[in-house]
Amino acid sequence: MPIAAGQTLEDAILRSDTFQKWKTSFIDEADKDSNFSDEELINTFLDQVHLTSYDIKEVVNGKEIWDKDNPDLEDEDPQEMDGQPAERVLDKMADYSDLSLEELLERMEKVKDQQRTNHGGGSHWIGTGGISPYGHGGAAKDGLRVGGQGGGKMARKVMGDKNYFPIDRDALLNDDNVDAALASIKGVVEESAIERLDVPITIKAGLKRGGLFLPELTNDKFEELKVIVLLDNGGYSMAPYVRSVQQLFRKMKTRFAHDLETFYFHNTIYDRIWIDERRTTYITVEKLLTRNKDYRVFFIGDSAMAPYELTSMSIQSIQSITKKFKKSVWLNPEPLKYWPGTYTIQVMKELVPMFPLTPSGIERAVRKMNGKSTEG
Repeated sequence: MPIAAGQTLEDAILRSDTFQKWKTSFIDEADKDSNFSDEELINTFLDQVHLTSYDIKEVVNGKEIWDKDNPDLEDEDPQEMDGQPAERVLDKMADYSDLSLEELLERMEKVKDQQRTNHGGGSHWIGTGGISPYGHGGAAKDGLRVGGQGGGKMARKVMGDKNYFPIDRDALLNDDNVDAALASIKGVVEESAIERLDVPITIKAGLKRGGLFLPELTNDKFEELKVIVLLDNGGYSMAPYVRSVQQLFRKMKTRFAHDLETFYFHNTIYDRIWIDERRTTYITVEKLLTRNKDYRVFFIGDSAMAPYELTSMSIQSIQSITKKFKKSVWLNPEPLKYWPGTYTIQVMKELVPMFPLTPSGIERAVRKMNGKSTEG
């Protein structure tokens, strides 16, 4: 909906149908005991939809665009896009959430058959930088991202190759969706800045001042990432996921080339964790706690065990880890429907914020992780 004169962005968001639909879905997926303020909900909504990065001033009904569009439109005047496309200001977003995935896929196939060249900035073709329901780099909520990079985090599905295979973001981690999980987990990266003396600018500015040389500083930004993975590899129930988890974080390390340490445990953590998969060489939890507090910690396991295994020592160890490393989450491959019926899962999720081991769950875990305080 448009923002009226004198109306704040926050008020416009709260009044919009798009926000209300998102809010219903978000609260359904959140913990039942969670109590979110309007400010928290708006901030989370903006983080997910990235309206602020596009300066969106109006949300239009994608169904209305869809109904008026001609799927058989011919690409009569092909014009190849030479060089870089002109930068466009995206101040409008189309919401296609009222359309089914099947409708989108069927219409996209029709458009693809007619398309002969690259397009950008529109609402019909598979293109870039517009409000078309298929393409990339545009502003189409619940559309289909095809090719290229995202940016708005609005897409309902990501089409991987020329055959447009959909990726189920709610499926448990596997070989087919590990790249989607990687895209979700990369949000954990933080930018840091170091101030450096810019000698050329200092000299140039000093000469203009008639010889008064004052230090001119610049910020060199770099991505900083420190991750600890604590992986349960001790039982048959975790066996199907160990390799996929290792592949996910191996790709993460390759992509970002920063500190990544992986340790292993069985069911829960007592006074030690193992360095190797066979669990023959270990370090103590006490030694783990000497690491820099800025590490992000991912516990990964199904948390399903006999109640007697979850001893006071185990609880104290996990509490000491989450106390030292404020940004800690637990990723669980056990289907959500079984969580309420497993006592040890209920205990563990009280100790560590717990999310499903799916691309969607990982994305929510990263948002939770980035929202936690690092003081202390």
